[in-house]
Amino acid sequence: MTVIILTNCPAGLRGFLTRWLLEISPGVFLGAPSARVRDILWEEVRQYAGQGRALLAYQTNNEQGYTFRTHDHAWHPTDHEGLTLIHRPKRQLPGRTQRGLADGQRTQGWSKAAKRRKFGGR
Repeated sequence: MTVIILTNCPAGLRGFLTRWLLEISPGVFLGAPSARVRDILWEEVRQYAGQGRALLAYQTNNEQGYTFRTHDHAWHPTDHEGLTLIHRPKRQLPGRTQRGLADGQRTQGWSKAAKRRKFGGR
C-alpha cells in the first residue's frame, strides 16, 4: 500500500499521479504500485512539486510495518533505535521566550474570555 499526500502542488502533478494512484481526497493518493514504480513516482513528485510539500508513506518489512519520506516539509523523519519518528521543530513566536512572555513583559487586565464570562456579551 502506498499513500502520497500533496499540499500546495501544481494541478498537473496531481493529474500525473492519477495515472497510477487513486485520488481519494484532494491531494491524497492511494494505491499499490511496485517498489520500482513507487520510487519513480516519488522522484517525479520531488522534481515537479515546486513550492509545495509532499509526503510518501508505504508498507515495508520493518518493525513498524511502514516507512515514509518527506519533501520540503518542516517535520522530518528521524531514526530512534530502529523506529522512524517525526521530529517537529519548536515554533518560536516573536517577542516570546520558551517559557512564555519575554522578560519584563506582562499582560494587563482581563482576558477576552474572562470579560465575556463576567460581563456577558459576545
